Amino acid sequence: MLPPLVSGVLITTFADLGVPPKIVSALADNGIVEAFPIQEMTLSLAMSGADLIGQAKTGTGKTLGFGIPLLAQMVTSQSDEWSDFKNAGKPQALAIVPTRELAIQVASDLEKASKNTGARVLSVYGGKSYEPQIEALGKGIEVVVGTPGRLIDLNKQGYLDLSAVRVLVLDEADEMLDMGFLPDVETLVSKTAASRQTMLFSATMPSQIVALARRYMTQPTHIRAVDPMSDTSTVDAIEQHVWRAHQMDKVEVVARVLQAEGRGLTMIFCRTKRVAGNLADDLAARGFASAAVHGDLGQGAREQALRAFRSGKIDVLVATDVAARGIDVADVTHVINYECPDDEKTYVHRIGRTGRAGNSGVAITLVDWQDTARWQMINRALGLAFNDPIETYSSSDHLYSGLNIPTNVTGKLPGASQTREGLSAEKVEDLGETGQRRNKSQSSGGRSNGDKSRGSRPPAKKSSGSHSGSIKPATRTDAPAGEKKTDSRPPRNRQRVRKTPEN
Repeated sequence: MLPPLVSGVLITTFADLGVPPKIVSALADNGIVEAFPIQEMTLSLAMSGADLIGQAKTGTGKTLGFGIPLLAQMVTSQSDEWSDFKNAGKPQALAIVPTRELAIQVASDLEKASKNTGARVLSVYGGKSYEPQIEALGKGIEVVVGTPGRLIDLNKQGYLDLSAVRVLVLDEADEMLDMGFLPDVETLVSKTAASRQTMLFSATMPSQIVALARRYMTQPTHIRAVDPMSDTSTVDAIEQHVWRAHQMDKVEVVARVLQAEGRGLTMIFCRTKRVAGNLADDLAARGFASAAVHGDLGQGAREQALRAFRSGKIDVLVATDVAARGIDVADVTHVINYECPDDEKTYVHRIGRTGRAGNSGVAITLVDWQDTARWQMINRALGLAFNDPIETYSSSDHLYSGLNIPTNVTGKLPGASQTREGLSAEKVEDLGETGQRRNKSQSSGGRSNGDKSRGSRPPAKKSSGSHSGSIKPATRTDAPAGEKKTDSRPPRNRQRVRKTPEN
């Protein structure tokens, strides 16, 4: 039977690609039927057990490109007839990702696809209590998705056994390289069996990633789902506006952009955590349903903001570049670069948050005077037509006409338009966050983005007949009632000697 035709275009479904019926039905229940190009090109090869390198930009569906083979061929679940399998309950598949948000996203996609297979999926990342993760691993897990720092912590403490891993996935390998995780990744890879299947997915292929592939993969097939001009094609598919704006007027410009007709969910990118937090607070004070996602926030607050954004309780998410890794929301209509990105790669990543899955999108970039040279380098690298951005203020006519903004709007959202529930409508989940600062004047949070610093340690396994490892307090004798307790140690005789200068 031939694949169906939609508007004269041949459509390939997962059933056509030989995906097991249980996974096909689970995906169909979530409205996922058609395969993306990267999935068409990788599924058959990956399900045969071969090592492969998948190169595709973010948002092209590469999670299912490795997730479906992982679930279809390589995982023995608790409901399988191999219930007496010697490694039952140990992780059989490991996906390493650079950030917490991406770990949550990948695990969520795998859980949807594995709903009918019985395979148990666990996301492991920092900024969250160890106990639930340790408990889940103790009960048995088939698939683990995690960030390098927390994975290493759990492995060193003996809670995470990687000896039974038969499928290893390195997702967003180039980002892990940029964030300095390559040594941690190599440590984790060395803990797995040499006979495993390895799949590496990356948007770009720096020399270090190629060297990593050669060292840990066996005759991998390199699959490129897009042409070499993929960055240009991504940029060309999005309506772009680049304006030179004054720092003191940027918030006013953004407030008017957020009132453009037809605007839906919007992401705003900043370079620093401080700017992101201040901008989100400023927009909220102006009546917009906004929230921030950055490294100084605790994991519970970050997940609260993402849930509120996905559910539509807020429609403006202000984020730093690192914190935005793994945020995949299909209905983002506008992206605003509040600050000029550092390079063309960051620019493509930012504006790629919109125009996903074939949808259209709008990208606005605000360039400070001092960032003009940096922007011109990005402009040349991508072959854009914005070498000299137009000087733009919140009162400029082309701002209103270019984005279809009503001319009567101000820097505040009218009360009648404030229909979103807001961030407070989304509850903060108690994650038992690690590494929080006790000083209220300091921000809570735990690990920084990507789990780079490991913060607090997991609880050590108890050994029989030994103390838990805590330091004993000084011994004190019990005094009779009404008397003060005194230390049993004799007081030290201290004498201060004052030095006098010599004549």
